[in-house]
Amino acid sequence: MSRLHLISTTSKIVYLSRSGNLPAAQELFDEMRDRDTIAWNAMLAAYSRSGLPSRTLSLFSAMRASCTSPDPFSFTSVLAAAADLRYLRTGEKLHSLALRSGLTSNVPVSNTLVDMYGKCFRPSASKKVFEETAARNEVTWCALLHGLVTSGLLLEARKLFDNMPVRNLFACNIMLMAFASSDDPEITIDFFGEMFASGFQGDALTFTALFNACAELYDSSFGQMIHALTIRNGWFGAVEINNSLLSFSSKFDFHGDALKIFESMETRSQVSWNTMIDSRMKFGAMDEALKLFQNAPEINIVTWTSMIAGFARNGHGEEAIQYFVNLQRNSHLPDEFALGAVLHACAALTVLRNGLMVHGCAIRHGFEQFLYVANGLGNMYAKCGEIESCGEVFDGIEGKDLVSWNVMIFGFAAHGLAQKALKAYGNMVASRIYPDKLTFLGLLMACGHTGFIGEGMLILSAMESVHRVSPEADHVTCAVDMLARAGYLNQAANLADVFSGVRKHDCCEALLGGSAVHGDVSVGERAGEQLIGMDPEEEAGYVMLSNLYCFSGRWPEAETVRRAMAGKGVRKKTPGCSWIEVRDALMVFVSGVCSLHYTVDVHNMLLVLGYEMRNPSFIILPLEKD
Repeated sequence: MSRLHLISTTSKIVYLSRSGNLPAAQELFDEMRDRDTIAWNAMLAAYSRSGLPSRTLSLFSAMRASCTSPDPFSFTSVLAAAADLRYLRTGEKLHSLALRSGLTSNVPVSNTLVDMYGKCFRPSASKKVFEETAARNEVTWCALLHGLVTSGLLLEARKLFDNMPVRNLFACNIMLMAFASSDDPEITIDFFGEMFASGFQGDALTFTALFNACAELYDSSFGQMIHALTIRNGWFGAVEINNSLLSFSSKFDFHGDALKIFESMETRSQVSWNTMIDSRMKFGAMDEALKLFQNAPEINIVTWTSMIAGFARNGHGEEAIQYFVNLQRNSHLPDEFALGAVLHACAALTVLRNGLMVHGCAIRHGFEQFLYVANGLGNMYAKCGEIESCGEVFDGIEGKDLVSWNVMIFGFAAHGLAQKALKAYGNMVASRIYPDKLTFLGLLMACGHTGFIGEGMLILSAMESVHRVSPEADHVTCAVDMLARAGYLNQAANLADVFSGVRKHDCCEALLGGSAVHGDVSVGERAGEQLIGMDPEEEAGYVMLSNLYCFSGRWPEAETVRRAMAGKGVRKKTPGCSWIEVRDALMVFVSGVCSLHYTVDVHNMLLVLGYEMRNPSFIILPLEKD
């Protein structure tokens, strides 16, 4: 092949690869009989630009096997591939080869080495290469800055940023995105103020990071200001910014604004569709979400997960499970988030067979040990009444977090195992996992269900005095319910009065329920009247007070309450409901509805059981089978 023809062919390879026609470039490269370093570099760069780091490494090995000497351009492509794959060992071998070739003094090679070690979480090695680089440029500084941020060394990164001889927008964005990923969005906003004061107006990356940070704030005003700034600076049409703005609007329940933004977008990415589906689901507009799902040009695992999580969140567990099944039928493999979402649906349905199916799926795909999935499995088993299985999952978690412990404590509480819940709490604190509001709620529930009054009141007291966690409405209501269940009605009423700032409605319901159990009409009557006074249009106060009078034999007062309820047009809206799983079928019982085929048999058995409870000596003879 003549030199002129070699140059011409190499130029075609470059043109085809940059035009997005990588297969044609590959075919042309394969047809070349003679290749020089430039031709190899053209193909290496083509793979690197196309996001194919594994093929870049393979091609570099073939290049060396052909006895073609790599140059600085070769090393920048292949080191970038090792960095993208986080192949530290491969990167170290390439570094050694570059040293032997005498190319480490080349600035682009040094910059790529700094970047490679940073992306492979070796900030010390990255810093060493940086210090050995004599002719540093802006890329060198930014590569080290990015490496420190990747390793979570924000303080060192900030110090390096402050010492940079020349700061550019890229460096500012590295710091801004690092702060946005932290748990303190205010720092992100303060840093943007510094950027703006230094004359940096920002770009698409800047505003994307800002919207992500603003979504974590309690107030939406700053995000709205950033929105105005993006419009003023002409960045409103950028897809990345619009996607972040969609997430921000959804977070603050600006669902109308999110819809307008989505409809005004000229270009929509996969992220745009997924974000909008998630937004509609959070708003409870499942029909709209389903329509978006059906119209989306492409469906990926995130799209399926948004639908599954949305159905589960809105109380449609059956649909969530069906979409999980359809996900796999459409040749998608579930990830940890899809498994976590469908486990939430299984827990809400309390149908064990569905949870077992998902557990098997998690094992098959290797996600059983993922913390998010393991916590979901524990919660599912606890809600389905399998506390032993919940404990087995919990014991198998290596790095237990706060959620893991809370799931176990709530599981014990729901099954009336207060001692085990308290023991788990002690082990949790010993493991240096500090309790939160949910932890104490579970402990109070456990004590309330088993009559551990002393322990429960100690926990309520220790919340603020020991752990600096202020009791909220749910904690006070739980404590009032605990005292009322045990018959300490006056103490329960006093506690409700002490925390008069919390939801009085729930405390009154707890007092009224306890009064009905223990026949204390005086406390219950006062609580019932308060409850009716607070919510005259709600059924609970009337029904519970009427029941209290009935239990106490005060039929005229009960009838008066019922008439007052009818006079105000209040009707019992929610009938009693229970269900049980029998032979892989869910049997649902609703008060006032006789839709089961076995209703007569159920009533007959209830009569037998009732008689047996009143007459323990009564013996039930086994019936002959037909």
